[in-house]
Amino acid sequence: MSDGAFRIALRPGWWLTQGSGDDGVPLQEVLALLSAIDAVGHIAGACRACGLSYRHGWGVLRRFETVFGTPLLITRRRQGTELSPFAQRLLWANRRIEARLMPMLDSLASELQEDLERLLPETGPHLRLHASHGFAVEALMQHISAPARLSEGGAALELRYRTAAEALASLDGGECDLAGFQVPQGDFEAAMLRHYAQWLHPSEHLLIHLAVRNTGLFVTAGNPKNIHGIADLARPDVRFVNRQIGSSTRHLIELMLRRLKIPVARVHGYENSEFTHMAVAAHIASGMADAGIGVETAAHRFGLDFIPLARERYFFAIRKSALEQPAMQALLAIMRGTDYKGYVGQLTGYDASETGRIQTLQEAFG
Repeated sequence: MSDGAFRIALRPGWWLTQGSGDDGVPLQEVLALLSAIDAVGHIAGACRACGLSYRHGWGVLRRFETVFGTPLLITRRRQGTELSPFAQRLLWANRRIEARLMPMLDSLASELQEDLERLLPETGPHLRLHASHGFAVEALMQHISAPARLSEGGAALELRYRTAAEALASLDGGECDLAGFQVPQGDFEAAMLRHYAQWLHPSEHLLIHLAVRNTGLFVTAGNPKNIHGIADLARPDVRFVNRQIGSSTRHLIELMLRRLKIPVARVHGYENSEFTHMAVAAHIASGMADAGIGVETAAHRFGLDFIPLARERYFFAIRKSALEQPAMQALLAIMRGTDYKGYVGQLTGYDASETGRIQTLQEAFG
C-alpha cells in the first residue's frame, strides 16, 4: 500500500497582468500582508506575522500602490494603520473567492489524489463520500491522517462535494459509500424527508449521525435593516443571497416562504446564489447583500449577526452491507474519537454529543 508520502492540494491564486504577453505578478504576498494589517492594525506586526522584514513589507505595499494607482493604507497618527477602501474591497473579494472555491478545489484535489494512488503498487481500498459542504465534514477530512488514511484499515476517504439530493442519488446508484444530508427538526422535517424519500430505503440503508447544527439567517453586524425572520426577506429594501439550485438549504427556504405564502419573486436577490455557507457569509460581510442563510459557524467567523431558523441533524447514509467493512469501522472509530468529537463540539452552533451513532431510518425519524 502507498505510504502516504504525498498529498494533493489546490489553492486559488490571483495574478495581475498588464498588457498582452505579460506573465503576470502574483498577489498572494500583498493579500496576505493586507489581511495581517487588517487583523493587527499596524505594519510592523503584520510583517512579523507574515515572516517579512519591515523594509520588504513596505516595498510590497508601495509596489502594488504604484500598479493599482491608489493607496492601499491609511495611516493616522497615534491610531495605527488601516486599509484604504480599495484595499478593503480587494481583501473582501479574495475572501469571497476563497470561500466559494475552496470546497470545489478540495473535492477536485481528493479526486486527483485517488486517481494517482490507484496507479501505485499495493493501493488499498477506499471509501467514497459524497456530501454537501459543511464544517463537520471539512473537519472529518482534517482529522483523518494525511493523505486521508483510515488507520490500520488502510483505506482512503475520497470526498466529492455534492448537494444532499445528488449525494443520496449517488448512494442509491452505487456511486458512493456514504452520502451526507441534513434534515431540519420540527415543522419542516416531514417535507424534507419527502424530498429525499426516493433515494432512502429503510430496508437497504442505515444512518451515521454526524452532528446537530443551527441554521438561520445571516445579517450585517448590528442588524441595521432590523431583519428578524423569513417574512423580512420580502421587503423591497432587503437584498438576499441564496444557496445554489438543488441545495437542501435552498429547499428549506422555499418551504418557509411557502408557509408564509410569500412568492419567491418577491425576494430581492433570490436567484443570486453561493455554493457554501462561508461564501454566503462573505457575500454579506462585504456589503453585497443584507441577508443570507447558512449555519451559525459561518456567521460567527465573519462577524455577522445570526437569526436562528432551524436545528438540523446531519447524517451520513450508508448501505447496511457496508457497516462491517474494516474501512467503515475505522471511519466510525475516528468519528467517535475524542479529538474529532471535541473539535466539532466547539464549533459555534454545533452539537456533537451523538456523533458516530448508528440508527435505522425508523429510529431516526419515527
